[in-house]
Amino acid sequence: MLLPMQHEYNFWVYILSSRSRNLYIGVTNNLRFRHSIHLECRPGTYTAKYHIHRLVYYEHFQYVLNAIAREKLLKHWTRAQKIALIESINPTWEDLSLELWPDRLE
Repeated sequence: MLLPMQHEYNFWVYILSSRSRNLYIGVTNNLRFRHSIHLECRPGTYTAKYHIHRLVYYEHFQYVLNAIAREKLLKHWTRAQKIALIESINPTWEDLSLELWPDRLE
């Protein structure tokens, strides 16, 4: 008996930061591509205005509704809660994209 083909879905909630620690929270199904869009600093965007492009936190989800719910939750957190979350896995606020994609050019 053949089982139906199962798809693996990937979604991420991520937090970007500027050097001065302005934050941006987003959700995507392609973290590398979405991060590259932020790096382009497209005029008129929040991330370009405040030079927000350092990936300082991310979470993986299999289901989009879970990722969206988490993004909404994080957006309602206080700044102190967001900072505590980031520092729980990235205490020095390193750009995690450099570890995830070492071949990426800055």
